[in-house]
Amino acid sequence: MEKTADAKALIPIIQSQLASLPVNRSSIYAKMNFARSSKNILPPEDIARILAQSWQQAQSINDRLAQSYALGSLGEIYEQTKQWQEAQELTEKALLIAQELVASDVAYLWQWQLGRLLKIQGNLKSAIAFYDAAINTLQSLRSDLVAVNRDVQFNFRDSVEPIYRQSVELLFQEKGEGKPDLDKARKLIEALQVAELDNFFREACINNKFVIIDEVVDRNYPNSAIFYPVILENQLEIILKLPNKPLSHKTVLVSAQEVDQVIMQLRADIVQPERTKKVKALSQKLYNWLIQPYEAELKVSGVNTLVFIPDGFLRNIPMAVLYDGQEYLVEKYAIALSPGLQIFTPQPFTSVYLTALTGGLSEIPKNERFAPLPNVKNELNQIQALGIKTTTLFNENFISTKLGKTINDQPYRIVHLATHGKFSSKAKETFILAYDKRIYVDELDTLLKSRGQNSTEPVELLVLSACETATGDNRATLGLAGVAIKAGARSTLASLWNINDDSTSFLIGEFYYQLITAKVTKAEALRQAQIKMLKNDNYSRPSQWSPYVMVGNWV
Repeated sequence: MEKTADAKALIPIIQSQLASLPVNRSSIYAKMNFARSSKNILPPEDIARILAQSWQQAQSINDRLAQSYALGSLGEIYEQTKQWQEAQELTEKALLIAQELVASDVAYLWQWQLGRLLKIQGNLKSAIAFYDAAINTLQSLRSDLVAVNRDVQFNFRDSVEPIYRQSVELLFQEKGEGKPDLDKARKLIEALQVAELDNFFREACINNKFVIIDEVVDRNYPNSAIFYPVILENQLEIILKLPNKPLSHKTVLVSAQEVDQVIMQLRADIVQPERTKKVKALSQKLYNWLIQPYEAELKVSGVNTLVFIPDGFLRNIPMAVLYDGQEYLVEKYAIALSPGLQIFTPQPFTSVYLTALTGGLSEIPKNERFAPLPNVKNELNQIQALGIKTTTLFNENFISTKLGKTINDQPYRIVHLATHGKFSSKAKETFILAYDKRIYVDELDTLLKSRGQNSTEPVELLVLSACETATGDNRATLGLAGVAIKAGARSTLASLWNINDDSTSFLIGEFYYQLITAKVTKAEALRQAQIKMLKNDNYSRPSQWSPYVMVGNWV
């Protein structure tokens, strides 16, 4: 309330300063930005007056792009005051100008706005067409997404994400043949996730060659099912792909706000060892929304692995911790995460001629404030003890230049880094810690992609031990997906939060034992390690066994 009062007090001052500016492109955009950012403070008629004046000034200097933006913004005000016809006419004029100028970074906004207006007027078919057009325009802008609206304030969550989610909602609302286009719905959310990663890296980042995850399951791994939950404003849609069966979906009538609240509370509680009871209660809610609707089908399908392509805040929690009232999900299924519908071509893990580059820090550089990791040496020794040919960079030898040089010596199949690190929704805050410096995510592709004789082959398994997602950052796992992509790894094993390094050493040792000795899949090796912790009184709390997740290829 205080901030609103302060803002209101500043309004007359800003208005007088804007009025004194000479009429040019910069001053017109300044006025339009002021109008748009004052939507919750000034009455609609005042904002409309400012935008109408901006349009007239844009006409006076023959700035067609500013005219488009003024007309479209004015249409948005009419949309808010429910003057649908006037809003539609203004938006159509704004779109026509933007298309004549081939100004895609403005056109997509008016295509989206027309989609909203047509939806509210009940014309779902035309609304879907305009939403499709907006998304196609965004796709054409992909490499320039970070430059969208160079003259206008841009926020990914406000200006891009809602288009994809509202488009998916329309698909489920449209009656048509009585069944929504589930494949289109999945691809729309996948396109959103790609756009999020592009925005994370500030560039179009996903250009590797992938295969479609459905085809992998149908042809090669019939014991795996793919869950694709989609969080919409007033419902949760769970799309399921069972091997060699068409897509199916279930609708759970729960709001996005409630889903997000449960996830955020669970994420806060799960790192506290004494809150296991609360964790179970919240996990059971999520289980009832996500898994329970498909329980019967899963039982008869014979699947033993669940691959989740999580949406939104669901990426911040380990699916292993979902609770049915008796058991955690990991006690019934091996679990993996995929950043999207496409993955590196999977290959069954083989211990023949297996080589590993391991690195880590037990001593923390003086300029860093992280806690020491005394069990790192033991963790790295466990890998070597399993007979894997290992090259180790430890403490003062674990520096960025040596890491880059060593990984180029031969095509390592495993890269295991036991060191502090942080996953954030911002690339400039996502890093792993070497002895000489922080290695940020943008550097990983040059450091971790082998230039040896098999440089076209990705690293089979990247393990990031002791890393964590940034506290309070609800999109921090974008950083984890970003690291996995930049490292060019088929599979990435990482922790969502930092745990006692004794617990980490226990889990990592058991994971590698299962992977190498029992010759199970990576997801199953992680499952067996987590179950062993569950049954050990010293490590049985969810805060200790659940943070590790397998991202990418699960076999």
